[in-house]
Amino acid sequence: MPAYLIVHPRDQRRDDLLIEDPALTLRFEAGWAILSDRDGVCLAIPSEQGASIQRVDEQEPAPQEE
Repeated sequence: MPAYLIVHPRDQRRDDLLIEDPALTLRFEAGWAILSDRDGVCLAIPSEQGASIQRVDEQEPAPQEE
């Protein structure tokens, strides 16, 4: 399940945010990063805010050698 990690610059003193919702899609439009689902926009972040957005994919653990 993909998730998105939103990291704000330190000087803004905002908490980082991990969003885990498989129904969300991320798109970029007119200087905005927009997370939306089938019902519409859930979160929009202006590029001037300087936040970074990373997609985090769940990975299966590597098999253990015996």
